[in-house]
Amino acid sequence: MCVTREELKGVLWRMKMTDSATIQEDFLWANNEQKTVLSHNLCTVLNVPHDPVALEEHFRDDDEGPVSNQGYMPYLNKFILEKVQGNFDKVEFNRMCWTLCAKKNLSKSPLLISDEDAFKVWVIFNFLSEDKYPLIIVPEEIEYLLKKLTEAMGAGWQQEQFDHYKVALNTSREGLSAWELIDLIGSGQFSKGMDRQTVSMAINEVFNELILDVLKQGYMLKKGHKRKNWTERWFVLKPNIISYYVSEDLKDKKGDIILDGNCCVEALPDKDGKKCLFLIKCLDKSFEISASDKKKKQEWIQAIQTTVNLLRAGSPPPHKEARQKRKELRQKLLAEQEELERQMKELQTANENKQKELETVRKQLEAAAARAAEEEKKRLQTQVELQDRFSLELEREKMVRQKMEEQVAQKSSELEQYLQRVRELEEMYKQLQEALEDEKQARQDEETVRKLQARLLEEESAKRAELEKWHLQQQQTIQMTEAEKQELENQRMIKERALQVAMQQLEQLELERKEALEQYEEVKKKLETAANNTKSWKDKVAHHEGLIRLIEPGSKNPHLITNWGPAAFTEAELEQRQKNWKGKKATSE
Repeated sequence: MCVTREELKGVLWRMKMTDSATIQEDFLWANNEQKTVLSHNLCTVLNVPHDPVALEEHFRDDDEGPVSNQGYMPYLNKFILEKVQGNFDKVEFNRMCWTLCAKKNLSKSPLLISDEDAFKVWVIFNFLSEDKYPLIIVPEEIEYLLKKLTEAMGAGWQQEQFDHYKVALNTSREGLSAWELIDLIGSGQFSKGMDRQTVSMAINEVFNELILDVLKQGYMLKKGHKRKNWTERWFVLKPNIISYYVSEDLKDKKGDIILDGNCCVEALPDKDGKKCLFLIKCLDKSFEISASDKKKKQEWIQAIQTTVNLLRAGSPPPHKEARQKRKELRQKLLAEQEELERQMKELQTANENKQKELETVRKQLEAAAARAAEEEKKRLQTQVELQDRFSLELEREKMVRQKMEEQVAQKSSELEQYLQRVRELEEMYKQLQEALEDEKQARQDEETVRKLQARLLEEESAKRAELEKWHLQQQQTIQMTEAEKQELENQRMIKERALQVAMQQLEQLELERKEALEQYEEVKKKLETAANNTKSWKDKVAHHEGLIRLIEPGSKNPHLITNWGPAAFTEAELEQRQKNWKGKKATSE
């Protein structure tokens, strides 16, 4: 299985993130002999030529130490990864990385899965884990993996049990490390009732799908291209190729079917004793394959067609696309959560600022209240002094007021009499004003009525003149209508008389036509009788006595030949006679 350089760096980075301390110990703090062995093994797995001289030159003695720019990771990037062409086995590379970190990190407690299954779970973890340090697999991806394992084992998914486990996990951490995931699957917590072989088969199936990109596999019969015989093969469908082997152990490979956007798959009718046939068409070859039953046939056709459609669209395999979508969804939710937290922090900061402002206002109010109490005390003291002063002045004013009241009482009596006279005068003035207003209103009403009468008279005279004008126009129109009516009546009478005359003439012509037709029939009959008599007479004369004909000078033009000999008229005369006869016939008809 070939990978790109970026995928290689991703595998190394994930391996490093899986256990940073172990990688530092194995990669950075190893001695020269260990680094040489490790580099040689890496070059062997990655199909890269090993250069021991470059390794020794890179790790020359200096004072910076192994964690400097002369460390092992810069050497790995420069002298090994940069030379990788992508033609190496990713599984073998993962297996070598597994040997570096599994021994020190794998749990010592007995597990229900083998070391090989633990390695596959570790590789699946590297595929599903998040791209951040420390490397963990989040609960959503754990649920996805456990569901696929449960489906592969043929068991039912226990959502409630996982929800309880998820709640306990969320309270303690964000996710699981690779070794914790291996412990979770190896403990059998979510595979109760399943034997070790079933769990191993489920892990292998999920590993083939997620890591080896195996979309479908199984036994089918394939028709040979040369011998035309049918042989059972183990087929493995991947995103761009279908490989077929002798058996499912994948040791003896027999060939490949290269898929691209131009390939197509179609069902075939049963023939040659084979059933459930379908055909895979490629640019250079076509492959006839027989499935074990109709269901397997339809599943393979649908899987191959889906793969071809993905190649046409340039899309990744379904499980990689689904992982990317889940990752994007988590990133979106995380961004929304971070935005919500940011808004909550802003609200909390604003609330704290408001609390500080309220505390400042409270202190200001307390200071203002103290100042107000002091001012109130001063005001009360001043008020007491003013009351004493006002009491003395009040006594003096009281004496003055009694004198003034007596004078006011006298003046009030006089003022009351004066006001009485003023009220009487005002009443008289009011009555006079009302009388003047009534008179003024009466005159205005009279003027309004007079103007209204004048306007009505003018309108009446205008209407009368207009009605007289309309009456004259109506009389003229009636007279003109009567004259036109009389003229139309005269014309109608004339046309009726002309029509009667024309009808009479038509009847007369009809009678004359009938008479002429009867005369024509009689003449026709007489002519036919005369023609028959003439013909019989001429026949008799020609038969018994011969035709007597005077010898006359012949015409220069050729004469026509009749039953009785040469005719006495030319062809032009014959045409003239035919025209005359046709004209007479048309006239008679």
